[in-house]
Amino acid sequence: MPVTLAEISSSAFTAVLPPVLQILQGRADDDDHDHGDHSTTSSTSGTHASHSHGAVLDSNGEQICGSVDGRTDTLLGLRIAAIFIILVGSTSGALFPVLAKRSKWLRVPNGIFEFAKYFGSGVIIATAFIHLLAHGLEALDSECLSEGWHEYPYGMALVMLSIFFIFIVELVAFRWGTAKLKAINAHHDVHGHGHGSLAAHGPEGELVQPKSGASSSSDIESPKVEHQHGILGFDDSAITQIVGIAILEFGVALHSVLLGLTLAVDESFKVLFAVIVFHQAFEGLGIGSRLAYMRMAPKYSWVPIVGALIYGITTPIGIAAGLGVRRTYNPGSTTSSIVSGVMDCLSAGILIYTGLVELLAHEFLFNKEMMNGSNGKLAYAVGCMLLGCAVMALLGKWA
Repeated sequence: MPVTLAEISSSAFTAVLPPVLQILQGRADDDDHDHGDHSTTSSTSGTHASHSHGAVLDSNGEQICGSVDGRTDTLLGLRIAAIFIILVGSTSGALFPVLAKRSKWLRVPNGIFEFAKYFGSGVIIATAFIHLLAHGLEALDSECLSEGWHEYPYGMALVMLSIFFIFIVELVAFRWGTAKLKAINAHHDVHGHGHGSLAAHGPEGELVQPKSGASSSSDIESPKVEHQHGILGFDDSAITQIVGIAILEFGVALHSVLLGLTLAVDESFKVLFAVIVFHQAFEGLGIGSRLAYMRMAPKYSWVPIVGALIYGITTPIGIAAGLGVRRTYNPGSTTSSIVSGVMDCLSAGILIYTGLVELLAHEFLFNKEMMNGSNGKLAYAVGCMLLGCAVMALLGKWA
């Protein structure tokens, strides 16, 4: 029986259709699967854009960054010993310039004190930018923080706030001090920094007696007025110097406590420990050289020593606190990132203002001794400052 073309076509269509349908169905399933994977990936990427990789949420729906699980008491003995080692190093660095300046039997050349003072200025400036500002901005830029923290440069705003706050405090102290000077019929020579004066917050220039008839044709320096502050009951010079050094120490202390907390729980303890020993010693030298040059009445002679001791205990306190909470403290958590970031940025503002205005400007631009000195002396002072800055900046690679 002859087979028609229609029958052949029908038979071929019937034979070919099922496999084609199966192929098409398989491709559709693959497309759905790929689309599902893509959606999952996109969703995951979106989550990672606002949170850190591998982050989990706690019972309150807040993100948990980092972990304290599995943390062991590695090198616990050395971590405990670090409290006392850093205590000795920090305290020695801050206390040595103070005691050496007062000592009658330990004759330290004046050049050593000059070196320490300018070297310390460089250390303080590098600490502000490399060890505080950089770490503060990094902490507030953590992926662990919510999107709100990334919508505005809060770190820089805190630095600016800190700078203006310190400026206003100094302005008020300066005006108060000027009023006190008028009460004893003297005035303040703003740019009259004497030899070895402390450039720190408030009237630290020369006290000048007003012109008096024919006894003088020009303003005369009057060391007696300065020497007799305590006798006259005028303690402004001491108070403003104490306020200045307290602000400086406050900025350094916040950083030192956080540094101690990190050292107590950090897994890379050995490297960080070695760096922090030098870090604290150099920073202590900078603080101590400023304390040594404070010109205080006898009844305030204890202030520089107390200032050095306070600096010496800040990092050990942080280490001790870190060891106490080592099982629960997570330096990578949201709360820790916010606290350390805010404190570092505020401290950075304090030290930036102190370093640039009080140390650089007052020690070099407004210092009569420096401006009238030789080029060699100026170059030596700037070189010491740059050396301190370079050493502290280098340590910022590890701490």
